[in-house]
Amino acid sequence: MNIFRFAGDMTHLMSILILLLKIYATKSCAGISLKTQELYALVFLTRYLDLFTDYVSLYNSVMKVVFIASSLAIVWCMRRHPLVRKSYDKDLDTFRHQYVVLACFVLALLLHEIFTFQEVFWAFSIYLEAVAILPQLVMLQRSGNVDNLTGQYVLFLGAYRGLYIINWIYRYFTEDHFTRWIACVSGLVQTALYADFFYYYYLSWKTNTKLKLPA
Repeated sequence: MNIFRFAGDMTHLMSILILLLKIYATKSCAGISLKTQELYALVFLTRYLDLFTDYVSLYNSVMKVVFIASSLAIVWCMRRHPLVRKSYDKDLDTFRHQYVVLACFVLALLLHEIFTFQEVFWAFSIYLEAVAILPQLVMLQRSGNVDNLTGQYVLFLGAYRGLYIINWIYRYFTEDHFTRWIACVSGLVQTALYADFFYYYYLSWKTNTKLKLPA
């Protein structure tokens, strides 16, 4: 494992910790899209089907468990916690994510590296992760104002994907048989989706004003 992947993993973990901090410290999920969190839970559940069949390393296994458990915990809190669920604004979170799930599954059936059960669902998880942030971005645009923790959560998610792109470039030049083209292309698409958010986050930081996204 190279330093870029490790930095990407830590940045991804940081984004999750920020979101958990927001939910547990404030007992609120205001500004957070439940649909994005459900998509991420589905991403991890389908990507890590090999958790009990293929052992790579202790680090690898621990990170898989952390991502699965934390994503399910966030979804549970937003749906079931008596205080947190009251702050969820379903009127703003209206993105039809079921169509995204269906489209990604069909794409995985058509475009995959090896036609096996695990590989098809791995491809599905990669495609789905590329667009899982869409409900969150749409929700932030509709609400206009973005609180600090929510903004930092999205920022770290985007930074994680950017670091993974550097990781793939590094592996392409240092490994003889690096063929994960699905992850590379999907990662570029995912990073591009954050471009608008990064721009307004930079303007907010530069002018020391509250982050606002145009509707």
